[in-house]
Amino acid sequence: MSTPIEVRSGQFRYQQYTLAYELYGADGGMPCILVHGILLDSLLNRALARRFAALGYQVALIDLLGHGKSDRSRDPKEHRVDFYADQVLALLDHLGWSRAVVGGVSLGCITALTVAVKAPQRCAALFLEMPVMEWSAPWAALILSPLLVASRYNQPVQARIARLIGRLPRPPVDWLASAMNAISNDPRVVAAILHGVLVGPIVPTLAERRRLTMPVLIIGHSGDKLHEHRDARSLATQLPNARLLMARSILELRTRPARLWPQIEAFMRAALDAEAAPAAVVADAPRAAPRKPAARKPAVAAERVAARKARPAEVKVAAKAKAKAPARKPAAGKAGTKRAAKRPRTVRR
Repeated sequence: MSTPIEVRSGQFRYQQYTLAYELYGADGGMPCILVHGILLDSLLNRALARRFAALGYQVALIDLLGHGKSDRSRDPKEHRVDFYADQVLALLDHLGWSRAVVGGVSLGCITALTVAVKAPQRCAALFLEMPVMEWSAPWAALILSPLLVASRYNQPVQARIARLIGRLPRPPVDWLASAMNAISNDPRVVAAILHGVLVGPIVPTLAERRRLTMPVLIIGHSGDKLHEHRDARSLATQLPNARLLMARSILELRTRPARLWPQIEAFMRAALDAEAAPAAVVADAPRAAPRKPAARKPAVAAERVAARKARPAEVKVAAKAKAKAPARKPAAGKAGTKRAAKRPRTVRR
C-alpha cells in the first residue's frame, strides 16, 4: 500500500493581491513548483504533483493572479508572463525555498522559462511541457483572439455561460475540473488575462535562453498548433543541457502517462541526486590537517661569511688588488680639447 501524500493549502501576498497555492509532500523534500496553463488552475497539475511527491519532492502548485482561488484583476496590465514569473519567485520567498525545480505547462512553461532567466541561481532544473514560442505565437493569437473579443464585447452571454458551468458539480478528473473552472471564470477577468498575455512579452529572447545551463526536460507533441512541436524541438537545441521527450497528444501525460513516466522519473531523480550531492560532499569531507610552521631561514650575514670562506685564493688576491688600485680620472671630452687648442702659447725670451 502506497504512503498517502500530505496535502496542504495556503495563501501569500503579492503586491496588493492574495494568491493561493497547494503543497504536496512532507517538509524537507526537494522543492518543486508547477505552474498551470492559461485560464486554468492548480488542479491541472495535481496528479503530477502526487507523483513527484512520491519521489521525495515537496511540490507547490500556484494559482496565478486571476486564476483558481487567487484574487482577480480586470486590468490587462497586471497579466503578463514576466509578472507571472515574479509571482512564482514571490512564492519561493514565501516558502523559504532558495532553489527549486520549476516547471509548468503551456503558459506555465514559458513562465517557468522566464523565472529561469530572471533568477537562474534559484532553478535547480526546469520541467517544460508544451512551450509556446515563435512558431506557436501566430496560432495563439488566432485561437485566443476570438475568445478575447467574445469575453470583452459579449459579456452578458459569456457571463450566463460562466454562471451555468459554475453551478455544475466538478468531476473527479482534475484536468477536466480545471477546464470547467476556466469556463466559469468572470469574462471580464478572462478578457484581461488574454489581452495582457497577448500584448506583453511571451518568451525570453534567444540569447537569454542560450545562457541557461541547468538541466531541462522538454515535453512536446504534434497535432496541436497552439503548442507547435517545432517550438519544443528548437528549444531543445537552444538550451545547452536539455533533453526532449515527445508525447503522442496534448493529454497523454494527463490521461495515459505510463509511456512517458519512466523518462520523467529518471530526470526528476537525477535532479534530486544532483541537488543532494554537494551537501553530502561537504558533510563527508575530511578536515584539513593543521599546517606545520615553516623552518626559519639562516641569517643572511652568516650566508655571506660562509660564501667568503668558500672562495678560492686567486679570487681573494684579485679582489684585494682591485681595492688598492687608484681610481682612473675621467677622460676629457671633445669640447675641452678644442678650448685647450685656442689658448695662446707664452714664449719665453
